[in-house]
Amino acid sequence: MVELVLSKIKVDENRSEQVIVLKEKSGKRMLPVIIGLPEVSAIKLKLSGVKTPRPMTHDLLLNAIGSLGATVKRIVIDHLENNTFYAKLVLSQDSREILVDARPSDSVALALGANVPIYADEKVLDEAGIPLE
Repeated sequence: MVELVLSKIKVDENRSEQVIVLKEKSGKRMLPVIIGLPEVSAIKLKLSGVKTPRPMTHDLLLNAIGSLGATVKRIVIDHLENNTFYAKLVLSQDSREILVDARPSDSVALALGANVPIYADEKVLDEAGIPLE
C-alpha cells in the first residue's frame, strides 16, 4: 500500500467533470479520480473547515460509525476495473478490522472528516498513476 494525500481538485465546466488529484506522500506519482459534483462539494466543505448547521451525509456516516463503537482507521483505493476505481473503508471495532466497500470519492470525503490516511494499492498506481511533472 502507498499513502496518498489530496493534492488538488480540478473542475472542468466544459466537460462537466470534477477530478480529485491524489499524490504519493513520499513518491513521484499522482492518481486522478473523476468524481461527482456532490462529492466534490463535500470534499471542499471539509477542506474549508465550514461547519454546517446539520450533519452532511459524510458526517452522518462518521457519526453512525462512532455510535456503533467503531472508528475509521484508513481508506484504501484497492482496485481498478473498466476505468472505475473501487475503495474500502477500513474500520476498527473491538480490536477487529472491518472492510466496507465504498466509492473513492465518498471515501476521500470521509477520510478528510475523520482525519485518517488515504492509501492506494500499488497495482492501482501502476495501472493509473501518472508521473508528477
